Amino acid sequence: MRKHALMRKAACVALTAAMTLAMAGTAAFADEPIVVGGIFNITGDQSSLDEPTQQGFELAIEEINAAGGVNGKMLEAVYDDGKTDTAVCASNAKKQINNDGAVVLAGFSDSDFAYAAGAVAQEAGVPFVFTGATTPDIPSTVGDCAFLCAFGDDVCAHAGADYAVEELGAKTAYVLTDNSMSYTTNLSDYFIERFEELGGEIVLQDYFASGDYDYSAQIARYQALGEEAGILFMATGPDDASTVIEQYRSAGVTGPMISGDGWDTDLWGVAGDLANQDVYVCTHFSSDDDSEAVQGFLSAYEEKYGKAPENAFAALGYDTAYLIASAIEACGDDVTPAAIRDALENTQDFPGITGTISYSAETHVPDKTVVVCQAEDGLLKFRKNI
Repeated sequence: MRKHALMRKAACVALTAAMTLAMAGTAAFADEPIVVGGIFNITGDQSSLDEPTQQGFELAIEEINAAGGVNGKMLEAVYDDGKTDTAVCASNAKKQINNDGAVVLAGFSDSDFAYAAGAVAQEAGVPFVFTGATTPDIPSTVGDCAFLCAFGDDVCAHAGADYAVEELGAKTAYVLTDNSMSYTTNLSDYFIERFEELGGEIVLQDYFASGDYDYSAQIARYQALGEEAGILFMATGPDDASTVIEQYRSAGVTGPMISGDGWDTDLWGVAGDLANQDVYVCTHFSSDDDSEAVQGFLSAYEEKYGKAPENAFAALGYDTAYLIASAIEACGDDVTPAAIRDALENTQDFPGITGTISYSAETHVPDKTVVVCQAEDGLLKFRKNI
């Protein structure tokens, strides 16, 4: 009898111990953070866009965690520098998914890097929200795990054409295109499409490759036309913007210039005051917006980093983090890549500071307003929402 009693007691002790361990394991699992991956090109010619983007993303993650996290769990963001190299970006995506355990990824302000890293995430079934990449066919090319936080290049360029015709009275246009980037070639194609739809005439389209930094031949061909075009649409990346302005203006070109969101950067670095002469940018956000949400973001950003946001890409990073948190919240206890993907696709009327975001099974590109700003006194001043 005593032997059986001891055995029963031992069994109870073992069962109690097992239950305690199981409960401890469950509690530990419940306390584990949700890993979110962020890949940004902090070095290389995308850094002027991606560094502010990462800073906006980091600020939002800190705010979310300070408010209690998502469904009681903290978000753990892991970051890697894509180095403006498509192979490095793809490798980082693989590392964050396989080694870091990220259930969703974010990053990039250019489509070339979005395609490279997005393909890796798609194969793994992990959703990727691209912070500032704007090529509208990214989701259809990469797959159903890809989402844009920003509007598409078509929307941006069409807004530029609308503003040129309706607000600046342009009837003719000169188009300068960096033919080494899909972003810039797409942007110029969409601008030309819309400008001609509105009855405008393209008097000349000229080309260069990023990093040339000498536009004398292009300027000479433009001036050979004999008169200024009604608008100069400059489809260049951020690193070329100020140099383009400086060389064209120094050569006596006075016509109004307009470009897309790639020009939402330091236009004054090389050009100085020349950048304040009739230069317009179609972008995602304006610090002139006096809404509580925008002003709250501006204050929080300046408090954390000791400076105002460098450009609209900081706001896109901020929105992306909150968008991801909203999708994770909708998942409840089922925080898996598949559930997050489905929650993102079902997102409707998400109130971002760069605009309202809605997705559907048919499109993972939000239909957002374009903000047109003018370079003035070293700042981009709001002119119109289109």
